[in-house]
Amino acid sequence: MIRVLIVDDDPMVAELNKRYLQKVHGFTLAGIVHTVKDAREFLETERVHLILLDVYMPSATGIDLLRFIRKKNISVDVILITAATDKENIQTALRYGALDYLIKPFEFNRFNQALLQYKEKHHFFENHPMLRQEDIDGQILSTEQKFAASSIENLPKGLTTSTLESILKVIQTKANQPFSTDDISEITVISRVSVRKYLKFLTNLGILEESLTYGVGRPGHLYRLKEHKLKQLNRFF
Repeated sequence: MIRVLIVDDDPMVAELNKRYLQKVHGFTLAGIVHTVKDAREFLETERVHLILLDVYMPSATGIDLLRFIRKKNISVDVILITAATDKENIQTALRYGALDYLIKPFEFNRFNQALLQYKEKHHFFENHPMLRQEDIDGQILSTEQKFAASSIENLPKGLTTSTLESILKVIQTKANQPFSTDDISEITVISRVSVRKYLKFLTNLGILEESLTYGVGRPGHLYRLKEHKLKQLNRFF
C-alpha cells in the first residue's frame, strides 16, 4: 500500500482529501497534519511515500516544506493540492519536484487521475530496478507530456487507421464494461503488443479511462470507453 500524508491547515479540506483518498485502491492514510512543523516531525518518524500538500499555511508554506524535503534528501513524492494559482508558486513547486498540481476546487476525477498516474509510476519503479530508454519514454512521462497527444493531427508512427478502426469497433461493443488488452486481442486477432499501443494512444487522448487491477502476480490494466470523447478521432479518418 502507498502511504499518504495529508498536509493542509483547513481540517474540512483535509477531511475531504481523506475521503477522496479512501476511494482510490492501493493507498492508505499515514496521517493528517495541519502545519509544516508537524509535517517535518511526522516525516522524521514515519514512513511516507506521497504527500498531498497545500501551499498556504500559517508560519511556513508548502513550498517551504518542499525545500526542506529536497535539502534533507527525504525519499518522498509530493502532489500539490492548493488554491495557489500564481505562476511563482506553481513554477517553484514543479522545480522542487512536485509530480502534479491540483488547484482547488477540483473534482474527484482529477484527483483520481493524479493518484492513478502516481500509482502506476510507483509500482513501475518497484518492479524495474534497471530502466531502458523505451521504459522511460513509455512509462515515466509527465501529465503534460502524456496529454499533449490531444493536440496531434496525425497518427503516431506505426499506427494505421484501418487497425484503429478495427479495435474501436470492438471497444464500442463493450459499452460501459471494462476490458483488457487480452479481450481486444482475442476478438480482433491482433497481437497483444500492437493492441496495447493503440489502447495507450486512446488513453492519452482521454478516450479511454485506464485503471489498475490487482490479482496474482503483477498489476493488470483495465480500460473503459468514454463515448462522448470519440469525436476527437474524426481528424484521423
